[in-house]
Amino acid sequence: MSTNPQTSLTADARTSPLHTVTRGEGAPVLLVHGFGVDHRLLTSLDGTFAEAGRRRVYVDLPGMGLSPAGPEITGSDAVVDAVAGAAQRAFGDEPFALVGSSFGGMVARALAHRLREQVTGLALLAPLVVAGAGRSGLPLKTTLVEDPDLLASLDPEDAADYAEMAVIQSPEGWARFWAHALPGIRRADQAAMDRIRAGYELTAEPEQGAAPWTRPTLIVSGRQDHVVGYADVVGILEHYPRATWVVLDEAGHNVHLDQPELVAALLAEWLERVGR
Repeated sequence: MSTNPQTSLTADARTSPLHTVTRGEGAPVLLVHGFGVDHRLLTSLDGTFAEAGRRRVYVDLPGMGLSPAGPEITGSDAVVDAVAGAAQRAFGDEPFALVGSSFGGMVARALAHRLREQVTGLALLAPLVVAGAGRSGLPLKTTLVEDPDLLASLDPEDAADYAEMAVIQSPEGWARFWAHALPGIRRADQAAMDRIRAGYELTAEPEQGAAPWTRPTLIVSGRQDHVVGYADVVGILEHYPRATWVVLDEAGHNVHLDQPELVAALLAEWLERVGR
């Protein structure tokens, strides 16, 4: 099995090229990160997918990581188009599983419906469900365990970014945040972020007027997620009759970084269902 990551630029004629990183061989899975970070946010999951014999294709969304954002990227609909083009170049007609985190979860929901016959399973980590008006109330920002000595040892800007997201502050949690979240935060194109925010809502919700999505689905939410919350999942749950939905305590918006072992176990079980 190949272990060396391969990078490529994939696109269709209508969208800016997207940077991707491919690892391993086997049945593919496309991993779509959230807003204002990059593909490294999800590489902490790599071992779980490698153990399942999956080829992992990580994508940088427009204006994030190494993916540029051309003038056509004016909102979330354009981001979905760009990811659809990347998927087509990466997989052709080959079936693939799909993982989306946060904003990437909204993108993944749209892509799963657009490519309904090709996507074999859908996993959503702390997904953004309602992007505009109508969002349910969010949990209050909560820190269950504070580590002031740790924060004092960090660069002040890094400490502020970590403290904003950490439910349990710890050296181990900081190490995961530093390796997987912070690089993308520092690299994001803020002008592109502003353009996407201006059209943050999809023109149509993926589930609106669509038949139920009946492939194996996993939804993992953080009980202390003050960014997107968890309650909005209730509004779409019946649309996914094969869904497992789990709300994890001691977990915020970076649910897979806060509870890595539990999320890895849930993903492994989901992959088993997808492979049947």
